[in-house]
Amino acid sequence: MTEKNSQKSVEAGVEEQISLEEMFESLEDILEKMEGAQVSLEESFQLYKQGMTILKKCNDKIDKVEKEVLILDESGGLYEF
Repeated sequence: MTEKNSQKSVEAGVEEQISLEEMFESLEDILEKMEGAQVSLEESFQLYKQGMTILKKCNDKIDKVEKEVLILDESGGLYEF
């Protein structure tokens, strides 16, 4: 495994450990910064890009959880949502 691939797998592991709540807090921080009067246009674009990246990760994590949810039917059987 190359150093670059190793770093990507470590980053992916770290991302898996970050909770949705922590990602939502990061999004709130980004929004507060973007609303500030002292933010340059370049910084706004950078913050927007960061926010969209975090939002995609939130969506991916929610999709993963939804696929794992099991539903109990009337006869007591379990099936995936």
